[in-house]
Amino acid sequence: MRGRGVARGRPPHRPAGPVPADGRSLVSALRTHLGTVVGTAVLGVLVWRLGTGALLDGLHRIDAATVLAALGIGLVTTVFSAWRWALVARGLRIRLPLGPAVADYYRALFLNAALPGGVLGDVHRAVRHGHSAGNLGRGVRAVVLERVAGQVALIGTGAAVLLTMPSPVRAEVRYLVPLVALALLGALAVVLALRMNRAPARRGRALRSALGEAREGLLSRRNLPGVAGSSAVVLAGHLTMFVLAARVAGSGAPVAVLTPLAVLALLAMGLPLNVGGWGPREGVTAWAFGAAGLGAGTGLGVAVVYGVLSLVASLPGAVALVARRRTVRYARPSAKSEAASDSAPSRAAAGTAVRVTGVSAVSSPKYVPKESARLARSSFPFSADPSEGRPMTPESV
Repeated sequence: MRGRGVARGRPPHRPAGPVPADGRSLVSALRTHLGTVVGTAVLGVLVWRLGTGALLDGLHRIDAATVLAALGIGLVTTVFSAWRWALVARGLRIRLPLGPAVADYYRALFLNAALPGGVLGDVHRAVRHGHSAGNLGRGVRAVVLERVAGQVALIGTGAAVLLTMPSPVRAEVRYLVPLVALALLGALAVVLALRMNRAPARRGRALRSALGEAREGLLSRRNLPGVAGSSAVVLAGHLTMFVLAARVAGSGAPVAVLTPLAVLALLAMGLPLNVGGWGPREGVTAWAFGAAGLGAGTGLGVAVVYGVLSLVASLPGAVALVARRRTVRYARPSAKSEAASDSAPSRAAAGTAVRVTGVSAVSSPKYVPKESARLARSSFPFSADPSEGRPMTPESV
């Protein structure tokens, strides 16, 4: 009782406890919307400083032929991106046919272009594929590795282009490349030192598992040629789209001059400070065109036309989003399996004899997906063998 009385007699310091929680929630909200705020601010400053003349002129020049060209380029890049995703999923031993992969990739591109952040579509396809395949972790890691493959191809090609071709940043890139190489070597030395000191078994297993999945998904003899080739085609498609946008916006610069500027714009799009891809791309492109003597206003117009054409190229994803079927397309259960699953509870409640019948009826659909496995193998290499079987359900137990 005495201790309780002392606790009640304390000065009222504890009611101030919710303040730090509110502060943490405010910081979390700022972090969540930081990319949207920064992207909007960049666009506002560009319009304020450069005006809307070149921007509107470029938009007025978009005609039906340009829209068809953008849709064609988008089809090629999306199909090869989906193929790369299917290859990575096959390396992680989860099933992903090419047809559903193309539809889901289109849907992800549209969501990335329509929603803030530029990555919500990828999150959606990762979670959906993971749930459909019965392994959420591997589904998410397949998308992460697929995106990493694209970024590695962009960074490697971009470094080669910016080091060898005339651009406003070639001198800076030649100065920074040795520093970046030394930093990577230092990080590698630190990782090796930590590994020699034998990290805890749990972390060691997790690291080995992650490296093993990256090797199987990206660097294996079976997947590496396809992943590298598809990444090259996708990058070439993005560069072609940028050249098309430059021509529509009124820029007559040669392709050799536009290529380094396109690489800078694509690298800026990878920054997580954008609104559906808008913001840093427009700022970097306007600066690069101005530094190259092509006019900052023209650069802004090119970036805006590129964004509009990219949105047009992703419009089939809106159709796929509206017409999406309710059933799971990666591992759709058969009608026989569904009927057995629906009738299992009633059989279990009827008695011992009925329970025996129910067990045999429920366990028999275990062998039904063999037909889907045969179909998956017939579409090799665009789909993976479902070597992990069906996900565990209460009925199968």
